[in-house]
Amino acid sequence: MAYKKKYAVLALVGVGVASGAAWWLQNKSGASDEATKPATTAAASAGPARAPAVEVAKVDTMTLVDETQAVGSLRSRQGVMLRPEVGGRVKQIFFNDGQRVRKGQVLVQFEDQLQQAQLSQAKAELSIAEANHKRNQELVTQNFISKRSLDESGAALEVSRAKLALADATLQRLKVLAPFDGITGLKQINVGDYLKDGADMVNLEDIDAVLVDFRLPERFQAKIRAGQKAQLTVDALPGRPFTAIVQAVDPLIEANGRSVGVRGCIDNRQQQLRPGMFARVNAVFGARENALVIPEEAIIPQGGRTFVVKVVAGDKPDVQVSERVAVKVGLRQPGKVEILEGLAAGDTVVTAGHQRLQKDGTAVRVVDLSQPGGGRPASGAGPAGAPAGGASAAPAASASSSTAVAAGPAPASAAAPSAAAKPVALSGPNPCLRGADAAR
Repeated sequence: MAYKKKYAVLALVGVGVASGAAWWLQNKSGASDEATKPATTAAASAGPARAPAVEVAKVDTMTLVDETQAVGSLRSRQGVMLRPEVGGRVKQIFFNDGQRVRKGQVLVQFEDQLQQAQLSQAKAELSIAEANHKRNQELVTQNFISKRSLDESGAALEVSRAKLALADATLQRLKVLAPFDGITGLKQINVGDYLKDGADMVNLEDIDAVLVDFRLPERFQAKIRAGQKAQLTVDALPGRPFTAIVQAVDPLIEANGRSVGVRGCIDNRQQQLRPGMFARVNAVFGARENALVIPEEAIIPQGGRTFVVKVVAGDKPDVQVSERVAVKVGLRQPGKVEILEGLAAGDTVVTAGHQRLQKDGTAVRVVDLSQPGGGRPASGAGPAGAPAGGASAAPAASASSSTAVAAGPAPASAAAPSAAAKPVALSGPNPCLRGADAAR
């Protein structure tokens, strides 16, 4: 009996525990339903997910300069080390260090007493030979001498004339003349020095025009031509740009470096440049007006082709969607890329957020970073997806355009105000336009 009562009590306790658990579980499920109902209602009222945010830029127009940079060194248009053709003792020096001299001017005179005596002897012998030959001509007409004697006197006359010319040439070689107009260097001789033939005396430099020699990669050999201009600066004269006119292009491509040699000429009548200076050359091949450019961040290289993502108006009002477009790029400037095909001026392209746009027709949300808060969607965008901050974006584009143009050849007045403030009057034509060996 006691055994049955024990099992009855256990059964009643089990029923009570099961009832309590069922009641607890029922109340918990109801509470969670009540808690999730507001969240579900809020999510339903929020609508679909927001469009991905992207940063954009306008296709701008600017002047692009096709150019490349190189380094070179300056040299004289004409330069020579003067050396005597014959040995002798220095008698007189007719120039000072750093003096401007003219072509044909006597610079150094050697001792010439012996040569003067030889010249006088040759003149006397010529005088005797002329008299003998004249007398023989008169005698042969009278048949007093043979024709052979007349021929011998004529030959003797020619020999005397040759001796005179030789003596005169030997005398002239004792004078060292300036071969062209220029400026003398530092003399290395003194009066009384005995010099052997070929000894260094002084260097003569024509620096009214200086030459700049530089090398370009072989891919530019089809672009560089005689008559083109190149801008250059020298470290010794910072802030002073110079213009060089390309005179010649070496027809030979250097096999080691695969480069082509170029020689330019610089008008140096102001005597600012010196041979041997190191120069930084900016070779200009041409300029293109109204070139279409976009930020380089908008370029998407893929599979050997180049794409950009353009923002266009969608089917619904005030909705902008993405469209991938293949483009052809041209010149590159720091931060800018020229577009030859695929875009038009005023188009809007994505510069950041490409990874969120996996397919065409994706709705986008343009972010205007010019707003104080940053990351705010642009309001009042036009049909082409232009941000509201267009007024502020335009000056930025203009600033970029000016920077890119400034990377090309800068006017001398802007880069060197001090030189423009005190101009030096130049006389005569530009020496670079007459050829290196033109006579003056």
